[in-house]
Amino acid sequence: MINFNDLSFQYKNELLENVIPFWLVHSQDPMFGGYFTCLDRQGNVFDTDKFIWLQARQVWMFSMLYNNVEKRQEWLDCAVQGGEFLRKFGHDGNLNWYFSLTREGKPIIEPYNIYSYTFATMAFGQLSKATGNQEYAEIAKKTFDLVLSKRDNPKGKWNKAVQETRNLKSFSVPMILCNLSLEIEHLLNKEFLEQIMEECIHEVMEVFLRPELGGVIVENVHEDGSLSDTFDGRLVNPGHAIEAMWFIMDLGKRLNRTDLIQKAVDTTLKMVEYGWDKEQGGIFYFMDRKGFPPQQLEWDQKLWWVHVEALISLLKGYQLIGSKDCLNWFEKIHNYTWSHFKDPEYPEWWGYLNRQGKVLLDLKGGKWKGCFHVPRGLYQCWKMLENINAEKINSVTEVFSENLK
Repeated sequence: MINFNDLSFQYKNELLENVIPFWLVHSQDPMFGGYFTCLDRQGNVFDTDKFIWLQARQVWMFSMLYNNVEKRQEWLDCAVQGGEFLRKFGHDGNLNWYFSLTREGKPIIEPYNIYSYTFATMAFGQLSKATGNQEYAEIAKKTFDLVLSKRDNPKGKWNKAVQETRNLKSFSVPMILCNLSLEIEHLLNKEFLEQIMEECIHEVMEVFLRPELGGVIVENVHEDGSLSDTFDGRLVNPGHAIEAMWFIMDLGKRLNRTDLIQKAVDTTLKMVEYGWDKEQGGIFYFMDRKGFPPQQLEWDQKLWWVHVEALISLLKGYQLIGSKDCLNWFEKIHNYTWSHFKDPEYPEWWGYLNRQGKVLLDLKGGKWKGCFHVPRGLYQCWKMLENINAEKINSVTEVFSENLK
C-alpha cells in the first residue's frame, strides 16, 4: 500500500536536499556566466561547451522553483545569471538561437535546432515572472513567434532532407507546443493561445496517435497524416509519447475537457505497457512499430528522462481520474527508477543504463542531460503526492465529522 505522505517527502527531499544543490554548487560558471552541464559522477567539469537546450532549461528550472516553491535569492541569482548569458550570447542578434557555444559564449553550431528556440521561450517566460523584467517577456514572446513560423520546416536552410522526396513531419513539435503554450500563457492573447492549444491537441491525439496501431503514437508521419513504412515512419519513442500525455492532461484540465484527460490516461497506459521491457524491466528508448530492428543502435538502453516522465504521467492519471492502473504502474516504475537511476553515494542521478539496468555512463550531466528532467519530475511528483495526500486526509475528516453528527 502506497503511503502518499512518505512518498511526498521522499520526492521533496531528493529535489531540495540532493539534486538542486548539486547543480547550484557545481554547474555555475563564475567567470563567464551560464552553466557547465558536462559533469562527472562527483560534479567535476569534464567539458566546458555550453548547449543552448541545457542553458535554457536550467534558467527555467531555477526560475520556476523561485516562482512556485520559495523566494530563495540564490535560486533567482542562478536563474538571472544564466538568462543574461543567454541574452548576450545565445542568439545571433535576431533571436535565432544557436545550438551550442564555447565556454566564453562564442557560437559553435548554427541555429538549426528548433528546440533551442522552444527552451529559450520557456526560460525567458519563467524568468520574466520571477523578475518582472519586460525585456525577458519580449524575448519569450518574439521567440515563440519564431517557433510557430518554423513549424512546417523546423531546421530551415539546415534541413538535409530533400523535401520533395519524403517530407515527414515530427511528433516532437506539436508535443512540445502543448507544454510551451501553457508555460507562457501569461504572455499570450487568450484567443490566440487557445487556437494554438487546439491545433496541437489535434496533431498529437488525432494525427500521431494511431487507432489502427492499437493506440500507439508514432514519431513521424507524411505531411498528409498517412503512415510511412520507413525507418523514420516506423519509429516509436515510448518516452516521448508518455511525456506528451501529461502535457495533454494539463491541457485537458485547463480547458475543462474530461474526455481529453481520459484519452491521455488511456494512451499513457497503452504506451507504458507497449514500451516496458518484459524480460529486463524498464522502458525501451526506441522501438519499431512493426518489430523490425530500429536504426538507433541505442534502442534498448534505459534512459533517465523516459522513466521520470512516466512517473509524472502515471501519477497525474491517478490524481485526475483516480486510475488504479496508473497507480499500480507508478509504483512499479517508481521502484525501478529509484533503484536504478539514483546514485547511492553521490548527488544527482545517472542517465544512461544498458538493457539490463547497469550504468553505462556514470556522468551526471552532458550534452543532453542537464538540470531539467530529474528536478522537474521530482517537483511534479512531490506536489501531486502532497495534494493527493491532503485530499485523502480531507476525505477521511469529512467522513469522521459526518459520523459524529
